[in-house]
Amino acid sequence: MAERLRNKLDDLDKDVQILYKPQPFTETIHDKFNNGHPMVFITATGIAVRSLAGVLKNKHQDPPVLVMDERGQFVIPLLSGHEGGANEMAKNVARMIEAQVVITTAKTYLSPVYTVGMGCEKGCSVDHLIQLLVECINLAGLTFDDIQSINSIDIKGQEQGLIELAELKNIPYKTYSAKQLSVVEGQLSTKSDYIYSVVGVYGVAESAALLAAQMLIGETAELLVNKQKTDKATCAIARSYPLNNEN
Repeated sequence: MAERLRNKLDDLDKDVQILYKPQPFTETIHDKFNNGHPMVFITATGIAVRSLAGVLKNKHQDPPVLVMDERGQFVIPLLSGHEGGANEMAKNVARMIEAQVVITTAKTYLSPVYTVGMGCEKGCSVDHLIQLLVECINLAGLTFDDIQSINSIDIKGQEQGLIELAELKNIPYKTYSAKQLSVVEGQLSTKSDYIYSVVGVYGVAESAALLAAQMLIGETAELLVNKQKTDKATCAIARSYPLNNEN
């Protein structure tokens, strides 16, 4: 199957490499990944996941990664499906070898919801918070009209800067307990032991954004913009898609 794929891809790209059980395996895979090379694993999905776990960053930086079974029947875009182009790459590969592509990401025609999570030091000014939020919204390619809510931890329920920000932009402001926020702990891009020691969660902005998006739709959310940090505040944006009820 590897040589069959190589022959097909050679017609399009002379830089394609076929690596059969490269040694050292993990170091070789990490080197290719860190240098931005799109990758096709002809392995079990679990092998690909475990091999790349230590070098994953986010969907905006990671190269597209596909997984294909040894018989060449199915092609799965594993990483960077929408943003990195893995979905389109999988369709092209599947078409070339007459395989079936298995798209597991949300359908692009479903309208997502976007939620903001923010944390800040006590007394942080609304101007500072607005500037940070604008930077994050621009980074995501969104507008204020796209944002469903601004969210934080409950100890920031009376934080004047966050309240004023929500009022100025006419966006609901919601807060959640540390226990509620802990539900999405496994999805955080980074974890701060210091923040955990202070407020009981490993990250306020990402946790609040993820939980809010998940609660709005009832589906698992994903980070669109990882935590952005200034000396006084943090901000993250999450996205969730509604259930796809098509058969």
